[in-house]
Amino acid sequence: MSDLPSFAEALEILHDLGCSDELVRHCKLVSKIGEDIADICKSKGVDVDVDLVVIGGLLHDLGRSETHSIQHGVVGAQLAQKIGLPQSLVLIIERHIGAGIPSEEAVLLGLPERDYIPNSLEERIVAYADKLVCGDRRTTIDSEIYRLSKELGSHHPAIQRLRNLDSEIRSLVEDC
Repeated sequence: MSDLPSFAEALEILHDLGCSDELVRHCKLVSKIGEDIADICKSKGVDVDVDLVVIGGLLHDLGRSETHSIQHGVVGAQLAQKIGLPQSLVLIIERHIGAGIPSEEAVLLGLPERDYIPNSLEERIVAYADKLVCGDRRTTIDSEIYRLSKELGSHHPAIQRLRNLDSEIRSLVEDC
């Protein structure tokens, strides 16, 4: 598969892999929030592939069909490659975890040694949209920062990466 799957095809992939209804609702909401962000960016002249964000948001947690650990990004990327999804989707799935994880931290978390930092705008939008959804409900960046601070400690570098991602996306969508 060299082209993006349609929304219906992406939903079928999630269902075929055994993703729960709650996970599918989560993915749909991430997709919708990502689409809203991408649409605003596009309307302001920013070069963004809205369709890639929509389908990337829908499939970002593909790996949760097999694991709910931090490994789900790597597992999901492997599944995506196996079923022939385009590399742009594989990278969204692999790099959405956290607000990005550099290779040094990846090793400490038991991930293969490489950067899991979202590089493309589409990757960053999906990673950000994912942080705005807790389960299958919308949340805020402040709530997510609080949750991560409690879990990882307030000075963990992931907190600053999330703040930086928030600042970047807000600068793209808010009026000056």
